[in-house]
Amino acid sequence: MIACFPVGADRGLLALPEGAEPRFVVGVDLDDVRHAASQPDRRQITKRLSASAVRHAGTMEPQPLETLPEDWSRALCVVAHPDDLEFGAAAAIARWTGQGKHVVYCMVTSGEAGIDGLPPDECRVVREAEQIESGRIVGVDAVEFLGLPDGILEYGVPLRRAIAEVVRRNRPDIVITGNFRDTFGGRTLNQADHIAVGKAVLDAVRDAGNRWVFPGQLEGELEPWGGVQAVWASGSPGAAHGVDTTDTFDVGVASLKAHVAYIEGLGWENWDPAEFLESFARGAGQRMGVPFATTFEVFPMGWGD
Repeated sequence: MIACFPVGADRGLLALPEGAEPRFVVGVDLDDVRHAASQPDRRQITKRLSASAVRHAGTMEPQPLETLPEDWSRALCVVAHPDDLEFGAAAAIARWTGQGKHVVYCMVTSGEAGIDGLPPDECRVVREAEQIESGRIVGVDAVEFLGLPDGILEYGVPLRRAIAEVVRRNRPDIVITGNFRDTFGGRTLNQADHIAVGKAVLDAVRDAGNRWVFPGQLEGELEPWGGVQAVWASGSPGAAHGVDTTDTFDVGVASLKAHVAYIEGLGWENWDPAEFLESFARGAGQRMGVPFATTFEVFPMGWGD
């Protein structure tokens, strides 16, 4: 029998130092747990459980992904940089535009600090053009650039205000952003702009529905918009939902390849966009029983959802 439990939680096994976060051991025999708990030496407890976890690491099946709903018609994608959507979400967007859904892209910056060998004023023009072409490939013909400074975005009221205006103007059913967790899973740190934008998106969506928040935006024709059903964050390590992208995977690859100057500027020798995207899409697909899929963490915007 396999157990999944928190080591260091108050379960009579290990005591955590005050303020410490519990860690999780996945795939441990209950017999090993019982034996470990009888050990007087903390080091022996850890050694026993670690050995059990290693033995069973290969036996744990990844959790299945719940299929995302597709009973909506309008989506707004808000991310920090050109290329953010193409590193995973674009194939899903191609699926949805193919169903006749209306999708708008909003880039908070123009990615002008993203190519070391190209000055920002020149880089901005190149990267905006590449993003417009990338969107066209997946069926998106509306791409907005807010023009905020690349690399130094800060979460706060000004960023929320800018995104709320875009939400009010586009009136989407679903808002899509990128992973804004501290890491991409494991120890690979996320980028600061991604984190700032994702957190601001969550708040701005709610701000957009409140006429007393940023009321200056409503002096013209704009109205509050509280019709966003959920925010979906692509590629999040907390993702529990997915969408089958088997039929649109190649289109997603083509949209990433459209970022020619950016990819060349990265200097990744022998890097293959198709191989890179497949490494994630295939694993997600296994969790849905399909060849390829894209993952999303879902943040419902309704009360009690």
